[in-house]
Amino acid sequence: MNFSEWEPLYAAILDDLGIDRGADERARDRLAALTTPFDLDRLTFEGETVVIVGGGPIETDTPIEQADRVVAAGGGIEHCQRADASIDLVVTDLDTDPETVVSLTHHGTPVAVAAHGDNVPAIERHVPAMDRDNVLATTQAKPVEHVVNAGGFTDGDRAAFIADHCGADALVFLGWVFDDSDVAPMKHRKLLWAKRLLWVLEQRRHERLSVLDGHRSAIDTDDLGDHG
Repeated sequence: MNFSEWEPLYAAILDDLGIDRGADERARDRLAALTTPFDLDRLTFEGETVVIVGGGPIETDTPIEQADRVVAAGGGIEHCQRADASIDLVVTDLDTDPETVVSLTHHGTPVAVAAHGDNVPAIERHVPAMDRDNVLATTQAKPVEHVVNAGGFTDGDRAAFIADHCGADALVFLGWVFDDSDVAPMKHRKLLWAKRLLWVLEQRRHERLSVLDGHRSAIDTDDLGDHG
């Protein structure tokens, strides 16, 4: 997804959640200053099945390592490590187990770090400790320099958009929970957007994503413009 397609969705998210675009852009610029260009050819997923592993309960016997490629989103790292599954990419905004994320970069695992207005302190603390060669800088704002925006807003849906951007043939989802009564109201609203964005990804890929089964009828598509 290029930024001209993403920008109307981003604008709707900003308006709905009261997010400051300028703060996102300042975070993006700080991340840019702390990172170097990443070779996206390392993440060529053409013709491959990619599993996107989230941090929620995994209620299936499907093994993580059955997929061709494994992308861990946020807390999904722990599931992958317990299964002794090799991680091809971590997608994170550094709010979950950042020390492990730093360590993974030094063991050769690519990490897509997301910059947004609320995580500049985490970026400044943890990104300098990473192996720069294994850091893909990402933003939800307009991309600049080597900072990439492939679409997506939360770690999970951003992971799916990155996998799509890298040519994934099929997407499988494990450890995803949208309806958690224990989350704060803002997190709940972000998860609503995660569902809506994955619905957009369905339309783009002409593929029904299993993670949305049982959720499609409740997805509000009013703000999705031409994507709806």
